[in-house]
Amino acid sequence: MRHVKVNVKGQVQGVGFRYFTQSLANENAIVGWVRNEDDGSVLIEAQGEQENMKNFLAEVENGPTKFSRVQDMDVSELEEDSRLTKFEVKY
Repeated sequence: MRHVKVNVKGQVQGVGFRYFTQSLANENAIVGWVRNEDDGSVLIEAQGEQENMKNFLAEVENGPTKFSRVQDMDVSELEEDSRLTKFEVKY
């Protein structure tokens, strides 16, 4: 099981990025959350099996549409958290 915190920077707000991320998480059996940050970035906390996480992060880096652009992704490893049971969009 891999648990990460990801700060995604670029054109990632106002382009459906959070809902795209939630859909990807559900497709890849990833639990956690996503939210917009005040600095224009998107913060993701995600947990799932290693191979699923690899696929999830690769798709997040591609972004949801031609209107989005990921310039940088800072991925930090975290300890496993059994309290995470679903993937949600936070406001």
